[in-house]
Amino acid sequence: MPFEMESMAAAIGVSVPVLRFLLCFVVTIPVSFIHRFVPSSFGKHLYAAITGAFLSYLSFGFSSNLHFLVPMLLGYLSMVLFRPRCGILTFLFGFGYLIGCHVYYMSGDAWKEGGIDATGALMVLTLKVISCAMNYNDGLLKEEELREVQKKNRLIKLPSFIEYVGYCLCCGSHFAGPVYEMKDYLEWTERKGIWAPSEKGPSPSPFGATIRALFQAAVCMALYLYLVPQYNIPGLNGPAYKGWGFWKRLGYQYMSGFTARWKYYFIWSISEAAIIVSGLGLSGWTETSPPRPQWDRAKNVDVLGVEFAKSAVQLPLVWNIQVSTWLRHYVYDRLVQKGKKPGFFQLLATQTTSAVWHGLYPGYIIFFVQSALMIAGSRVLYRWQQAIPPNMALVKKLLVFINAAYTILVLNYSAVGFMVLSLQETLALYGSVYYIGTIVPIALILLGNIIKPAKPARSKARKEQ
Repeated sequence: MPFEMESMAAAIGVSVPVLRFLLCFVVTIPVSFIHRFVPSSFGKHLYAAITGAFLSYLSFGFSSNLHFLVPMLLGYLSMVLFRPRCGILTFLFGFGYLIGCHVYYMSGDAWKEGGIDATGALMVLTLKVISCAMNYNDGLLKEEELREVQKKNRLIKLPSFIEYVGYCLCCGSHFAGPVYEMKDYLEWTERKGIWAPSEKGPSPSPFGATIRALFQAAVCMALYLYLVPQYNIPGLNGPAYKGWGFWKRLGYQYMSGFTARWKYYFIWSISEAAIIVSGLGLSGWTETSPPRPQWDRAKNVDVLGVEFAKSAVQLPLVWNIQVSTWLRHYVYDRLVQKGKKPGFFQLLATQTTSAVWHGLYPGYIIFFVQSALMIAGSRVLYRWQQAIPPNMALVKKLLVFINAAYTILVLNYSAVGFMVLSLQETLALYGSVYYIGTIVPIALILLGNIIKPAKPARSKARKEQ
């Protein structure tokens, strides 16, 4: 069996630990499907917990479940003993333990060399534990003090421990996400809310949406395997790259970032298929007649939305969607004081939290600071674009094109830091293209403070009304 694993791993160009993880990851699909037929709510929670823990053991070893147990216990004890402060306590405990694991294991180096450990799954688990505690904390607050999302997700009653563990480890969904809410998990398990039998008919079939997600996964993996021999991290540090001119280097950085994304598209497509086939992926019904089911709860990426984004502001809405949503609800929105508008501080704090969540490598931190600059610069272009009068449609289209080109340029330039991780390599590669992806956003932000277009005429008219 070990020999077979080695030959299979060599055939697809990955290490044995990565192959073992991928096999367990794909197995989450049939495991999630079987969940549909487990009787009783208690049985479903128990099945979710046991299968999640067993798949973790097969993928990462026994120690992985011990690591997962630490933030889970800290979060649950915070809810039991310190409910008025359980949200912030769990946030600090969860991120503190995750940072400790990042420092101890330095997983990024292992990932670059083809290894894998449980830190990636711990990252997802940490977000789930924190959101559960914060929603339980919100259950103490008055409705008028809450945003609509908080009202929807708040927990009035403490989940039982088996419900909590089932939610955290559900059928291996902690491997790569998506992150979902405890309230949705409970309603799905108990067939309440949108999962309750209704006049819209029996439970909708998930198979069409599951097959679409699996087809997308296959295409993404095929494209990645085709491109990665040509555009990869060693190529960014190779002698050929150093001998090229500016445009060829910039083009190689673009293609390296483009290639790396297809690996993530594959992973998220598989996790989407697993959540959809379980039924948890149901997010609602269309307004058409007859109504059709929507399966967006597990959607973590819009591939075309990323590759053809018209603005950097759109990227958090189409890339790692569920984590972006988590960051907005549990970091960005909660830093905005009542009666005030969010600004660059909230954006930078959110991106910094995302960087720390990924790991303490300089490349991650630089990437997310770059992302904050990229989004701020894109907002300037958008404001200019919106100020163009209707009789100058060609100029407006030109600004739309410039914003799209700016987004793809800065995204792939910034992604270099995310891929190589080290400070020295990141700065060297940024310097090889004259820091263009840093200078352009900063220049736009500065220009945005000088060239402040008047608000569109329609906005003025609305104000007068």
